Amino acid sequence: MAMRTRLTWLQEKCLQNHFGGKHFCLLYKASVQTFCHQNLFWTCWDHGPTMLVLYSEDSEDCVVGAYLKEGFRKETISITLFALRETEVLECTIGSYLPSLLFLDRESFDCIPDFCIVLGEEKNLTISSETLEKLGLPLRYSTMSIQECEVFRCEVLLDERKTRDIDFFNRMQNSLLHALRTYKPYGDLVPQARILLLGPIGAGKSSFVNSVKSIFRGSITHQAMVGCDRNGISDNYMTYSIKYRGDGSPLPFVLCDSLGLSQNAGLHTDDLASILTGHIPDRYQFNSKKPITSDHPSYIHDPLLKDRIHCVVLVFDISSVEHLSYGMVAKIKRVRKMLIKCGILHVVLLTHVDSLELISKGDLIDIYNCEPVKLKLEAVHRDFGFAFSDMLVVSNYVSEWHLDPVKDKLILSALRHILYTANDFLEDLPLDGQKSEGKDSRVCEQKKK
Repeated sequence: MAMRTRLTWLQEKCLQNHFGGKHFCLLYKASVQTFCHQNLFWTCWDHGPTMLVLYSEDSEDCVVGAYLKEGFRKETISITLFALRETEVLECTIGSYLPSLLFLDRESFDCIPDFCIVLGEEKNLTISSETLEKLGLPLRYSTMSIQECEVFRCEVLLDERKTRDIDFFNRMQNSLLHALRTYKPYGDLVPQARILLLGPIGAGKSSFVNSVKSIFRGSITHQAMVGCDRNGISDNYMTYSIKYRGDGSPLPFVLCDSLGLSQNAGLHTDDLASILTGHIPDRYQFNSKKPITSDHPSYIHDPLLKDRIHCVVLVFDISSVEHLSYGMVAKIKRVRKMLIKCGILHVVLLTHVDSLELISKGDLIDIYNCEPVKLKLEAVHRDFGFAFSDMLVVSNYVSEWHLDPVKDKLILSALRHILYTANDFLEDLPLDGQKSEGKDSRVCEQKKK
């Protein structure tokens, strides 16, 4: 059975970042391979950069250890001691010693006076007061009972290790591109699925449009204006048809961008109802205080199924979704209630995932298993009630000059899920499409009143 470290994801990530982004490979675990420093030497000898971690019986929120850049070998090396408490790592270099002197040798009683480990029946660690001060530890850590001892080989940089098989990601990207190019709206009911992006101002709606267009174009583009001030930029209803770089033909979906949601302004709920039912034309300029009416010269009086919205994507900045005001949360819940009444399926898109603390480029490959992301998904599920399977995570193209296959995979995977959701909506329509349109339209019109 494979050994598993006691380090939490957060602890491991903090240590990885502190020691240069290394990947840790567990070599030795005392509770599995016996508490014996001779056995530790035998297992961990000459493995290159090595990290030793000790866990106290009295405190689970603090780990201490030693980092050996040259690893366990028969020569004096520079030894760095460290202590990790929550997310802070403090270290001190104790000089050049033989690695074996970290452990008390009962036969010769040789050891390093600043930091002495006993692995045997006693299982304890002694740290000098001077070293405790450098590590920011209280005096009670001067003698520490050891519950577990682990030793890791510190391999190549984490980002390099995870992205070196670039061919794999290129194959994945090509597979997703093919799936999206050959996508067909359910039953050929409409030529293109219409996807509406909704969310607070600055959540990343327009950036997602640009990211999708960039991938299919093959180079970075910023066609959709991106706003970063409190009033945003997008005050028009914009529909974006995506074209593939190969033949320039439009793809079978349209991304619709609108005015952002705001607690006291932004997109009016009556305008939202008109968008959902296809009454608002492309490039219509919103007025947050005066929603569109049937008297407006551009109002679409008899929208067809192809003009309506087939899926709504609620977009949030993952780093700030937990800090939305009470009024904003209430507004989003009202919007979601409207979507449910109108029968519109919807998913959640969490952007800016790479802005979360401790998240690196290498983490984007397996982003849903990263602890900070899991916590954010749980918070959104708790606050809004969205299903975990309907929450998607992406890193948009914002300031990059070149495409990245890892980001592409996240964006294209999210887009595929969105289009599958649009197909679910179309499939659920009654066989009589005209009756379906009338029914859904009436529900949303009643909501406006």
